[in-house]
Amino acid sequence: MVSYFLQHIKFEKRLSHHTVTAYEGDMKQFSAYLKFQYDLKDPEKADFQMIRSWIASMAEEKMENRSINRKIATLRTFYNFLLRHKIIVTDPMVKIKALKTDKSLPKYVEEKPMENLLDEVEFSNDFAGMRDKLVLELLYGTGMRLSELIGLKLSDLNLYNNTLTVLGKRNKHRVIPINRNLVGAIRDYLAQRNDLIDDNSDDYLILTDTGTQAYPVFIQRLVKRYLSLVTSLEQRSPHVLRHSFATHLLNRGADLNAIKDLLGHTSLAATQVYTHNSIDKLKKIFQQAHPKA
Repeated sequence: MVSYFLQHIKFEKRLSHHTVTAYEGDMKQFSAYLKFQYDLKDPEKADFQMIRSWIASMAEEKMENRSINRKIATLRTFYNFLLRHKIIVTDPMVKIKALKTDKSLPKYVEEKPMENLLDEVEFSNDFAGMRDKLVLELLYGTGMRLSELIGLKLSDLNLYNNTLTVLGKRNKHRVIPINRNLVGAIRDYLAQRNDLIDDNSDDYLILTDTGTQAYPVFIQRLVKRYLSLVTSLEQRSPHVLRHSFATHLLNRGADLNAIKDLLGHTSLAATQVYTHNSIDKLKKIFQQAHPKA
């Protein structure tokens, strides 16, 4: 049933490739535990005690609560699928509760270091240099996700209206405005790109040095290398640039609902986490400026 479940979330629920891969890994780990601990081959036959035992074993191995909670969420989805298809009659997850986690604020790069990176750092004038800078400009200038950047195609660009269209989670499209500087960076990059590969409206925008579609690890390494020049943050990932985009907009007075739409969040609750960063900044300003602080 696990294979049918994975097909369901991939083709019917249309979850992202990254999410499907994570669910598949969780189910493999759970199945291996059941086989080793209880000699049980079919996860659909697991009961509450078996599931609780697996959760306890992960906690004993000092796995982070957030990671355990994600695996709990995977099992909830799996057993809900079994219930809807009448494979099981009772849900063994009913009494399973998520573990408590500390609320962690999104990590972001301050405005000045970002300005230094994009305005002061020298990028080479060849294809690789222009591509690297464009990747940073796109991630920070639009707040798009890593998967959205990699999936961006030439046909998604509208340089006359200064917009681009990204394919987000659950196959939802959204249009993002881009500023003139970013439009210029895209045009400069396209001129170099066309020398590397024949133009085709179905081609992906961001390419590797060999002219193939960029992949996650390639972009992650690129971003980490450049962010290391301007920040000492331990986390230097594409998602940090997304967090920086949202935090800087909020700090400069942007409407929370507008940021929600730009990020492609389905609910305002997901966007409100950035207000905590803004409040922290206001506190610092108050401490520095107010005579009675």
